[in-house]
Amino acid sequence: MLNGVDLSKLNLNDMMGQMKDIVDKTKEENNGKTFTSKVGAGLIQITINGNSEITDLQINDTLLNDKNMLQVLLISSINDVLKQVEENNKNSSLNLMKNFNPLEQKN
Repeated sequence: MLNGVDLSKLNLNDMMGQMKDIVDKTKEENNGKTFTSKVGAGLIQITINGNSEITDLQINDTLLNDKNMLQVLLISSINDVLKQVEENNKNSSLNLMKNFNPLEQKN
């Protein structure tokens, strides 16, 4: 017994099912979100969805003659937008976990 809950009656399959539902719901919600990063005064713009899939990439023509600058700005933009998605995923998971109660007994 833990806080009045008989641990022998915990159903691990139900707990795993709840966790899978949380993950699936998070993925579904995140798929509809987009995140955009602009760097170099807008010379590069990248957009990805909440599942970290690139959906759009715009490169200003002036960068096509400067390979080093293009690489630096692409790396910067990709890192920025991935951090946005990571922060969103963390917040979404925390919000969904509020509803997860492994000790909740079903009738």
